[in-house]
Amino acid sequence: MNCEICGKPIEGRPIRTKIDGSVLEVCKECSKFGRVQKDTPLERKFVSRNKKGNPQKRTQANKQNVQRRRREEPMDELVEDYNVIIRKARESKGWTREELGAKMYEKVSVINRIESGKMEPDIKLAKKFEKTLGITIIEKYDEMD
Repeated sequence: MNCEICGKPIEGRPIRTKIDGSVLEVCKECSKFGRVQKDTPLERKFVSRNKKGNPQKRTQANKQNVQRRRREEPMDELVEDYNVIIRKARESKGWTREELGAKMYEKVSVINRIESGKMEPDIKLAKKFEKTLGITIIEKYDEMD
């Protein structure tokens, strides 16, 4: 293995050193340029714990319950004529696209594309439209249907 700073082959084990916010595997000479790190793995595994603080094993039944709940949760979907609803609501309030953009902290170009139907807003942006304009453009549906 080669040093990540000088490129020389490392004899023995490389030294994990934090230099300028990055953890690098370096040779003994280059380790003086940073702070030597403990020999811990880069990735930490998170284990859920029960009330007593003991690790909790996820059984097959638990996994199936989680999957079943995910399937049963209704999903959010935009109505088909979202662009017309948004435009009419904006016009009924007497706002320009610039004013709506300022109230929502969105670019006017984004509002233009959404109102013309060239762009479909994600759920987060659609909820901003709903809140700002007092409209409903998101409907829930079940995957089972």
